[in-house]
Amino acid sequence: MIKEIEISLRKLIFRLLLLFSRRRTSNEKPIVTSKSKVIFLRLNRIGDALVTTPLLHQIKRQIGCSVFVLADKNNHFVFEHCPSVDETIIFKKGMKVIQKINSFITKNNIDTIVDLHDDVSTSVSFILSTASVKQILGLKKENEKLYTHTVERLNSSAHHIIERTLELTKLFGFNPDFQSAKVDYQIHQKSIDLAESFMNKFNGKFKLGINITAGSPARFWGVNNYKELISLLKNYDLSCIVFTSEDYFDKAMQITEEKNIYPPSKDFDIFAAGISKLNMLFTPDTSIIHICSEFKIPVFGLYVKYKTNDMIWSPCNSEFEAIITEEPTLENVTFNEVKNKFIPFLEKHLNAKRNS
Repeated sequence: MIKEIEISLRKLIFRLLLLFSRRRTSNEKPIVTSKSKVIFLRLNRIGDALVTTPLLHQIKRQIGCSVFVLADKNNHFVFEHCPSVDETIIFKKGMKVIQKINSFITKNNIDTIVDLHDDVSTSVSFILSTASVKQILGLKKENEKLYTHTVERLNSSAHHIIERTLELTKLFGFNPDFQSAKVDYQIHQKSIDLAESFMNKFNGKFKLGINITAGSPARFWGVNNYKELISLLKNYDLSCIVFTSEDYFDKAMQITEEKNIYPPSKDFDIFAAGISKLNMLFTPDTSIIHICSEFKIPVFGLYVKYKTNDMIWSPCNSEFEAIITEEPTLENVTFNEVKNKFIPFLEKHLNAKRNS
């Protein structure tokens, strides 16, 4: 009930903001050069950040401008590991947050703001409405009057999230290159060393990662299902490595022996390093698959697509198969349903590695 009131209040505030904000639309073409200082806005989750890094990479490569990112406390580390980003600023909610952001923009002579959000963000709309910069760029959506320049937002049911985000390159004077788009996340060597130390004990076998955690309990497939899956996989010449968050470690211990559990950590970089050493990932999570995409690791996903027509967040550079449910949880996704689709996918890649 409280959440519904909060959502309704935010919608009301947003409508009032649009009502009283002046239209900024410019008829002139946006100008961004190598001397420009551009701040990109991307709040929310890890996956939201990872899917914007191909755009940042292409802009840095083509234009060479200074790239700043205003990120969230939940995803700032993604941009801190992105070589295309010069500086990351963390958005902290509070009464003076808008004032602090505007002060940063003025102090650093920022001339362009880019809203990377695929949908409308009330927090970002407040920032845009008060910002004093030459240009504000974004995808065309409900708050378009706050931008000086927009580009059409591609149909979310027909186009991948990375493809939709890359449309923003048109405002920088060049066309997007979705075919060569690549997640731009650089894993620290310390994390790689830790991952290699753990993985070395599996003696060069085909490494199948089974990630049991996702963004919400609704996407946990259940202890018994995972136990049955691992039992079935004992018939194959491979190593099963379970990935989990610290919150789900007890469940992981019910599923397999501790020696087969990748060390859980709050550090995403350590998690990503482990994923990068796999031959395949089985997962209900839609963020870590983008690390798989960067390393061209095949992915089998368990996806909840509840009350949305949006295209699922699949890896753009990896072979991919999935079970998709339109129910709110994975509760009714049966073991046999998964087995019948996953095993042929697994055997295809096992045979390919054996014959390589």
